[in-house]
Amino acid sequence: MQWAERTWCELPHDLAAARFTALLPVGATEQHGPQLATGMDWVLADKLCREVAHRTGVPMLPPLPYGCSLGHSQRWPGTIALQPITLITLVKEIGDWAYISGVRRLIIVNTHVTNAAPLRCALEMLRAEHDDMMVAVINSAHMSERVRAAHFADADDWHANATETSLMMGIAPQIARPPLNATSDDPDRTQGLVFSHPVNRTSANGVTGNPSQATVEDGLRLFAWMTEDLAAIVEKGKLEQPPLAASYVSRASD
Repeated sequence: MQWAERTWCELPHDLAAARFTALLPVGATEQHGPQLATGMDWVLADKLCREVAHRTGVPMLPPLPYGCSLGHSQRWPGTIALQPITLITLVKEIGDWAYISGVRRLIIVNTHVTNAAPLRCALEMLRAEHDDMMVAVINSAHMSERVRAAHFADADDWHANATETSLMMGIAPQIARPPLNATSDDPDRTQGLVFSHPVNRTSANGVTGNPSQATVEDGLRLFAWMTEDLAAIVEKGKLEQPPLAASYVSRASD
């Protein structure tokens, strides 16, 4: 169910069978501490959506490997960051062309925390322009309570922590750099702060959390939860209709 592997003759049938639903994975390329490669976020987005596309029969658009990673600063090499307006414009234009191809339910799957605000802006723009298009942004770490609990287990402002390291050890071992020890761990310094600070002022090594606690088993279990829970969301979305049929552009007569 890979959009890029289908022809223009095949895609209309694919979309009709999926009730005109498509997945758009959005990740990032950024530093992930000394123990994870820079592709962690987009590799997760790609693998997660590939599995869910296979399970649900919903076509998956090619993943975006870059995101809004400005907060990671220039302190550590490897981060390739987009401005928020660039990500908004990019996703808006992808959505416009997906609409032309027949997509009426676009599910954006985001695996990088600070993509959330630009993606929400793109959602607002798409649904305002296309009255019969529904758009969702699913932030992967928040897709269900069990997935959220796993991500936040060792830090509220987590990054490259036990959860992310476990995931890569389990599903993309080429991304991880075991063996790990406590020198990779770095505490969450953000609790009680008024301002939101960039990572160069909250982390000594690009990590927030305890990657030394990561295991392959935890990563495989969490990935299974994520695919199961996201597939359930997608299946529900395939059937969803707006609560009311009122037009965005037409004024009420009463």
